[in-house]
Amino acid sequence: MTLRALIQSGLSMGCRPWPRHQLDARRWAALAPAPGFALLGLWGEAGHAHAAFLDEERMEVLLASVPAEEGRIPALSPLWPSAALFERALRDLWGIEAEGGTDPRPFLDHGRWPLLGPLSGRPAAQAPNPQPMEFLPATGDGVHIIPVGPIHAGIIEPGHFRFHIQGEIIVRLEVRLGYTHKGTLSLIQGKPPRAAARFAARLSGDTTVAHSLAFARAAEAALEVEAPPRALALRSAMLELERLHNHLNDLGFISNDAAFAVIHARCGWLREGLLRAQATAFGHRLMMDRVLPGGVAQDLNGEGIAALLASLTAIAAELPQLLALYESHASLQDRVLGTGVMVPELVAGFAPGGVVGRAAGRGFDARLLTGELAPEALATQSGADVDARWRQRYDEALQSVAMLQSLLPALPEGELTVTLPPRGGEGIALVEGFRGECLAWMRLDGAGGIEACMLRDPSWLHWPLLEAAVIGNIVADFPLINKSINGSYSGVDL
Repeated sequence: MTLRALIQSGLSMGCRPWPRHQLDARRWAALAPAPGFALLGLWGEAGHAHAAFLDEERMEVLLASVPAEEGRIPALSPLWPSAALFERALRDLWGIEAEGGTDPRPFLDHGRWPLLGPLSGRPAAQAPNPQPMEFLPATGDGVHIIPVGPIHAGIIEPGHFRFHIQGEIIVRLEVRLGYTHKGTLSLIQGKPPRAAARFAARLSGDTTVAHSLAFARAAEAALEVEAPPRALALRSAMLELERLHNHLNDLGFISNDAAFAVIHARCGWLREGLLRAQATAFGHRLMMDRVLPGGVAQDLNGEGIAALLASLTAIAAELPQLLALYESHASLQDRVLGTGVMVPELVAGFAPGGVVGRAAGRGFDARLLTGELAPEALATQSGADVDARWRQRYDEALQSVAMLQSLLPALPEGELTVTLPPRGGEGIALVEGFRGECLAWMRLDGAGGIEACMLRDPSWLHWPLLEAAVIGNIVADFPLINKSINGSYSGVDL
């Protein structure tokens, strides 16, 4: 059977807009990689595990489920390497063991939670005195270890980096995350979608619009409702604004990590102007809590539109100058060209989203699923290095400016929200945030409360690729490579 046929041979469970199919353990274990298919995510609920796959040719999502009999399922990670991190979280959160998995170590649970498998429906008490995490070894003449974090010198989120170094060359990197675990999925459960939306908005603050929109679309799909046209247009505008201000931030910080401060300063200035315009337009610099299931929380008036358009004009005028500056300094080009290269085999195996994938030639953008982006407008790079990721952000920033300059003056009139009926259903959504596709899945009970939910940040597929991309590079280039990928700590820590 093809992967599609294998999944669709299961019992359809009625998820919208893409149905979920229930498989037995034998068919689940047979879900092997196939050309044109990518693993989007793997998660659980009490007694079941779910996986989402992308059919890249048909631009459709395929959902598969398997019962976790006695808390166990066949592992996907031996065939799908990108499943390993998800399987570790599956065990930590839902108490489901992936038998035969490639990495049995804990991920989110550092041994300090009071309960094991808190979302399993049958949590057990955690044993005291947690054991330290086991890191993979690296041997050879002169190999030594540099531990970094979880607390860092800058104002950034916590994460631990364990480097194995030979001279100045990195021979292994392992990332330990989970320090910003917030119990987000537990906080969402039992609440109606509008009450729970504030938790989705705070999964990763720099991606608050994209995660809020994915959550809202999943709720609307489950309830079979659609937001009004004006709300849809405002959501699209906020999504592009979020993409733009984050790309400006990353363009500046990548340059700064290569000791080229002038681009950092100018991008910071442009981003600050845009954030102030967003505060004028939406009442919040990051537009947090402005996207809700059923619509949006705030309208946009003429003053707000004028402030945004003025900021966009300034950005459009200066970006070409910054590109010329970037390309004209040999010392900067020496730092970014050929640095942090992602090999094609790993890109194919992990199918990373967003800038990371498109800078390595992967032609996917979740906006293609909704018609928000035409296929001919999709930009990609071939270098798969720091330079390619910088240029990909630059191209997408210009594209966002053009989209916003067209969208903002032509917003349709109408209502901002619709009423959400108190009934059951199941829905899933993919939204293209600035890092890549944000996935939200939820199932509602008969009264409209959330029975189960998953929020998946693109960084789940980016962190393992960072570990690979730094190998063979010097230690001093790690901050540069790390920033060019820019994984979210909070987004995966749930």
